Amino acid sequence: MKISRIDLYQAELPYSGGLYRLSGGRTYESFDASFVRVTCDDGTQGWGESTPFGSTYIAAHPAGTRAGIALLAPALLGQDPRRTERIGDLMDGALVGHLDAKTALDVACWDAFGKSVGLPVCELLGGSTGVPMSMISSIHAGDPQEMRARVADHRARGYRAHSVKVGALDSEGGPALDAERITACLADRRPGEFFVVDANAGLIPETALRMIQLLPPGLDFALEAPCATLRETKSLRERCPYPIVIDELAQLDADIALIVAQDLADGIGLKTSKAGGLTAGRRHRDLARAAGLTMSVQDTTGSSIAFAAIVHMGASVPERLLRGVLNCEDMVTLKTAEFSPVRTGDGILPPAAPGLGVTVDEEVLGDPVMTWGL
Repeated sequence: MKISRIDLYQAELPYSGGLYRLSGGRTYESFDASFVRVTCDDGTQGWGESTPFGSTYIAAHPAGTRAGIALLAPALLGQDPRRTERIGDLMDGALVGHLDAKTALDVACWDAFGKSVGLPVCELLGGSTGVPMSMISSIHAGDPQEMRARVADHRARGYRAHSVKVGALDSEGGPALDAERITACLADRRPGEFFVVDANAGLIPETALRMIQLLPPGLDFALEAPCATLRETKSLRERCPYPIVIDELAQLDADIALIVAQDLADGIGLKTSKAGGLTAGRRHRDLARAAGLTMSVQDTTGSSIAFAAIVHMGASVPERLLRGVLNCEDMVTLKTAEFSPVRTGDGILPPAAPGLGVTVDEEVLGDPVMTWGL
């Protein structure tokens, strides 16, 4: 089984909430997505997606994703997609860094792998726990009561975990506004719900501590990605009464190892495209598990294909360490594929279909923007 053809597609994914507001005044109305289809000599196909969160989130941007894929794709022609670690080695040899570009190809190889052996990807990642997973909402920063209403809307749709965005500039209201946002979003908390307060690296220790001091007692949440550097995170951790989760700063295997060695966090945000795909994500899962770090399995954003990868990885995380999976499909209005996770009253499970279990709508994606073949 060898890769004989690789097609690259591009699509714009409008944000379903109109305008997405992030810390530091960053805003997004849509997301520029890249999709890859790998076709093998026996006819097996696999799909992958990589959708950067604009160009101001981490060191990734859509044009760079496609430029990276253009460098990587020729190196994978003639290779067996089931040898996922070796595929990763080839990509690392062809291009240093640029994990967002490697993600789409890596996930497509896992999809093809699963289809070739008739198994869902979660089984290849170690096996599904069989425990329904909570979906995580993404509550963008805004007026406190509006955010509270959005939490309630997601709660009514079955979400049991919520990521509340903070990080207001002083000119926007600063720590006082963020404290109001947190208090409002947690006001109607239900038993069994989990909240993360996510600054997306938009705070410094001073603003984070000011925000914390303005909160009423008894609020139960984890503080995610408060600062832009590990030094700042370490400084805050020594004085913060809340558990800290590291996200943007946990991209490489070495990042996870350092976080564990220096006891910098209580959990990590495991994002598929930030890690470089499911192959590296599996290593991050295992490092975090060995250290007793909790995990939320996410991606920067994306459509149904990215959501499928999230669900399969999340299903392989032990229940006591998993805080939820991000439904990025719900964040965008363009439907690129049919993906039907099993839904229960307690959460979701991956489907039993082989590979990712997605049926891609190729008419929506249109013609490839680039193609490579043997």
